[in-house]
Amino acid sequence: MKKILYPSNTRGSADYGWLKANYSFSFANYYDPQRIQFGALRVLNDDSIAPGMGFGKHPHDNMEIVTIPLSGGVLHEDSMGHKGTVMPGEVQVMSAGSGVTHSEFNASTTEPLKLFQIWVFPDRQNVSPRYAQKTIASLLKKNELSPIVVPRDSAKEDQLWIHQNAYFYWGEFDSDQNYSFSLSGPGQGLYLMVVEGSATLADQTLNVRDALGIWDCESLEISIKANTKILALEVPL
Repeated sequence: MKKILYPSNTRGSADYGWLKANYSFSFANYYDPQRIQFGALRVLNDDSIAPGMGFGKHPHDNMEIVTIPLSGGVLHEDSMGHKGTVMPGEVQVMSAGSGVTHSEFNASTTEPLKLFQIWVFPDRQNVSPRYAQKTIASLLKKNELSPIVVPRDSAKEDQLWIHQNAYFYWGEFDSDQNYSFSLSGPGQGLYLMVVEGSATLADQTLNVRDALGIWDCESLEISIKANTKILALEVPL
């Protein structure tokens, strides 16, 4: 097993007034040559957006973009004709493919919006752009890491998917757990972030927003404290 620790206090950060951002990997004005990506995982931004503010229309191509609201609503509009609000408990997936423009704003004029935005390199270029949004409650199992985004070829009818052999897991643990996790196959790595609470894996204790990248292993044991939330991203390396 190989691993790399990403302590929360070593992430890049920026305060634009309307946007307070923490960058797990190089993004915008933050650049660290040691933190460009983790395999196919290119971006994991932890954003807080002021009421009524957001990102105006801008283009993307050839990237799989996943947005997970933590609190508040994301007002989305794109060049494919989609317009609506993404709320906590929902996940948004957009395949930029051959090219798409979109905007994302805080739907509230009084409360901040907090979210994760995650970019994954696709396994094919210039696909037709697509958009999907789903409530994930039915996908979540108590005290487990549940897949909420899966590869296209593995997706069931009720699952969100992307053009990559990547799995997004979300877990909410209300009691202490010793949890076993297996990767899907060789050549895969796991980027695990503690969203809330605390967990220990590979002899490393992670607290809020700490993350650990792991590879060259088939499975791992995770000791998880009560009242912990985990985001785990399995991607090709």
